[in-house]
Amino acid sequence: MSLLWWREHVGKFWLAAVYAFFYLPLAFLVLFSFNSTRQDSVFTGFSLRWYEALLKDNRLVEGFLLSFKVALMSATLGTVLATMAAFALVRFGKFRGRTLFNAMLSSPLVMPEVIIGMSLLLLFVGMERLLGWPERGTLTIVLGHALLGMAYASVVIQSRLKEMDKSIEEAALDLGCRPFQVFFLVTLPNMSQALLAGWLLTFTLSFDDVVISEFLAGPGVTTLPQVIFNYARRGVNPTIYAAASLLMLVVTLAVAIYGVQLARQSRQSQIPRGE
Repeated sequence: MSLLWWREHVGKFWLAAVYAFFYLPLAFLVLFSFNSTRQDSVFTGFSLRWYEALLKDNRLVEGFLLSFKVALMSATLGTVLATMAAFALVRFGKFRGRTLFNAMLSSPLVMPEVIIGMSLLLLFVGMERLLGWPERGTLTIVLGHALLGMAYASVVIQSRLKEMDKSIEEAALDLGCRPFQVFFLVTLPNMSQALLAGWLLTFTLSFDDVVISEFLAGPGVTTLPQVIFNYARRGVNPTIYAAASLLMLVVTLAVAIYGVQLARQSRQSQIPRGE
């Protein structure tokens, strides 16, 4: 092989190796979820028996429904809070405490989830002792996931707000609209794709989170990732493969929609004004 050929193809080989390292284990997991036997090293034939067993496993079904419910609520709450925070940072300019507020908003992006979960656990336990609320369960998981997702969604929403033309909002004000009317009738429609992208990102983070859920879940409240994790500690069970494959499917669809929305937003931002 010539040196020139190697230089042209080494990047492709490296990229293929990285993709194989990350995605081949996932591909094998999906493949063995259709295995006809319990063997985890030999594929003996195609079968849907483990998906049928999954539907009969009440813990997995209830965990899936709970995860979906928690993800919906936390994504909605996180997106609303992220929108308010992003609007304050982008539209209100410099104000006292802005640097601290921005740092606190971004801290979940770099802080380990173990630390977030532990700190929230201490907070909720202290609040329950003083106020009798909230009890650990679905609500505390939603609040924890919303906190984590809010940090990610605010990045997307802030980016969109910075790209928006302020003259549109100023024109609405000149035409007699009040500030809250401008926000709901002009600003929100123009940032709808960013809101959807942030919502989907928060939904994905919530749906597959296990660390924060372990800290904040109460008795009888177990999300699907927690159920899968608990099953995996007991030994290999092909039903777990089926549950994990469905979890991957939901997350992949959400990420795909998120990517499409970002690509569409990017294309629209590149269109010259007046066209």
